[in-house]
Amino acid sequence: MLSQRRAKAPLTRGHNTTIAVLVITFVILFALGVPIAFSLGLSTLATMLTTMDFGPAATTIAQRMAGGINSFALLAIPLFVLSGQLMARGGIAHRVIDFSKALIGSVPGGLAFVNVISCMLFGAISGSAVAATSAIGGFMIPEMNKAGYPKDFNAAVTATAATTGMLIPPSNILIVYAVASGGVSIAALFIAGYIPGIIVGLGLIAVCAVYAKRHDFPAGVRVPFHVLLKCTIAAVPSLFLIVVVIGGIIAGIFTATEAGAIAVLYAWILSTFIYREISLKDLRAILLKSAETTAIVMFLIGTSIAMSWILAYENIPTTVANALVELSDNPIVILLLINLVLLAVGVFMDMTPAVLIFTPIFLPVAVELGMSPLHFGIMMVLNLCIGLCTPPVGSILFVGCAIAKTTISKIVRPMVPMWIAMFVALLLVTYIPELSEALPRFFGLIE
Repeated sequence: MLSQRRAKAPLTRGHNTTIAVLVITFVILFALGVPIAFSLGLSTLATMLTTMDFGPAATTIAQRMAGGINSFALLAIPLFVLSGQLMARGGIAHRVIDFSKALIGSVPGGLAFVNVISCMLFGAISGSAVAATSAIGGFMIPEMNKAGYPKDFNAAVTATAATTGMLIPPSNILIVYAVASGGVSIAALFIAGYIPGIIVGLGLIAVCAVYAKRHDFPAGVRVPFHVLLKCTIAAVPSLFLIVVVIGGIIAGIFTATEAGAIAVLYAWILSTFIYREISLKDLRAILLKSAETTAIVMFLIGTSIAMSWILAYENIPTTVANALVELSDNPIVILLLINLVLLAVGVFMDMTPAVLIFTPIFLPVAVELGMSPLHFGIMMVLNLCIGLCTPPVGSILFVGCAIAKTTISKIVRPMVPMWIAMFVALLLVTYIPELSEALPRFFGLIE
């Protein structure tokens, strides 16, 4: 049994003190509204000060932060952030929407389906849930409002569907997990996210179908074949980016990091010279916004890695693992408990620090249960995707509500069945490893 295989780590009075300082300091800072990155860094510093002087503690944190972001794999993040900014402003979103609308917009409730599919496609291109919410929501929510769809429902659909972009590659959070896990292949993670992301999307479409039936949503106008053909041709260059990036990685032409540079070049050429939506004077604002986003993400990664180090130093992962094992020796139950903890974490914490903090805590337990690091990574990211669209901290909720001109409290009710659909998808991904591992194994990325 797992409980028999794992040696128990004794808890000393000093050990208990450091855990208490870490948790209490972080909770207080977080409750006071201190930005998450500063909360992580300051609580880590406070914990270190229980065992060492200020100078060595500050030096250690600085070293861990610098060492944490000194990774070739992390170079992909600013590149994919920049490519996402170029795509969000380069006319790609409305071409994807036009394509989806021409494809399925004529069925009853079709605009809701178009919203979900557009978010999935744009997420697969940009790799950003916030970008998908603002770009797709900016077009679809007003159009759904005009068609008579409830605005609260419209915001809920956009917010939940946008999370699929964190699973369907390219995805910055999968890169972060690859670093936190100690070397899981980024290419394998990218390919592994496709089926789970599609399952989530299909679940949301099913909810929208039931909602459309019960509320008698209108059907759209059926477009003639030549319009469908025109919309398809217009969207192909955008969708071809998926083929270029993922195909190049699978074929071994370039690494995931190099794929980010290819994505930037492709998005710039497409937006500037083909679609002609971006001029040279727009690049300054795009580059500044990308640099701002990258700085925030990297600072989060640095402070999270420093906290991860103090967690490992204090043997907290082993302590947590032992506590889980003592509750049950049934793998199904333990995985369910991990899921529930991660769901609770996702409600209050952003994805990046959550991945960096909780990967070293839960990954060893999952591995001992027979779960591969690849499978665990997809499960973890799907967990935190649900947190992205769950109050009070879900960042995409604020974007969706701002576009729809509604409040978070009003969209909770239409989101409940969507949360249930996402949770069902989570259980399927958790307990059926092939959903995550089949495609990477087919392409020879894992054994």
